[in-house]
Amino acid sequence: MIIVTISSLCGLVLGSFANVVIHRVPAGVSIVTPRSACPGCGSVISVRDNIPMLSWLLLRGRCRACTNPISRRYPAVELATGLLFLMVALVLGRGWSLPGHLFLVWALIALSMIDIDTHRLPNRVLYPCLALSAALLLVAGIVDQDPRSLVEATVGGFTGFAVMFVIWFFARGGLGYGDVRLAGYLGMHLGYVSLPHVPLGLFLGFFAGAAGGVVMMAMGRSRKHKVPFGPFLAVGALVALLWGQPLLDLYLGR
Repeated sequence: MIIVTISSLCGLVLGSFANVVIHRVPAGVSIVTPRSACPGCGSVISVRDNIPMLSWLLLRGRCRACTNPISRRYPAVELATGLLFLMVALVLGRGWSLPGHLFLVWALIALSMIDIDTHRLPNRVLYPCLALSAALLLVAGIVDQDPRSLVEATVGGFTGFAVMFVIWFFARGGLGYGDVRLAGYLGMHLGYVSLPHVPLGLFLGFFAGAAGGVVMMAMGRSRKHKVPFGPFLAVGALVALLWGQPLLDLYLGR
């Protein structure tokens, strides 16, 4: 229970950092400096007003200095990160692979929100996340003395990339190349769990994308309206990560 609690609190804190990345990377601004400030009046946000979720609630969603409203997205991202960290810690336990899985959740939240805003999956976020995830999984595989997972993570990464590359090549503009890179990243993580998780995660991502497309058309969106695919890939990967084995067992009739 301690691991679950710590994971949840870390999720809230890292959710706050995700907001910084989501806002600053597309704008080409450093994620380190300057300190966060109100977009309305430019006042630097103090430490007491930068506590994840709590500060937003105490300030009633408004800047202390100018009373301009603070977007609900900020506490929503923090809450979503905290809840997903909680779920991952509950489902996957406290093995050495847990930090890698938690970081994947953070990366997918940041990348998905950027994709929704800009229809891009920037390499400035994707490549560092890929490198850190690979390092965390490598440490887990070495400590757990589990070379099979490391081999399958490598195969899964190449598989995810290759499958999406073929689809991208024949889709002729239907997908962005960032989705191809993201599929490789997700394949590496899902492959670490087991190779069957890779096609499952991709299938669930395409299923989520198809369902989302139907919903948007029902809401009156044109077929020509561009829809970012990264968030759907992220949803498929997270479902496969959390409940992939029961789904595979159900499919195989075990």
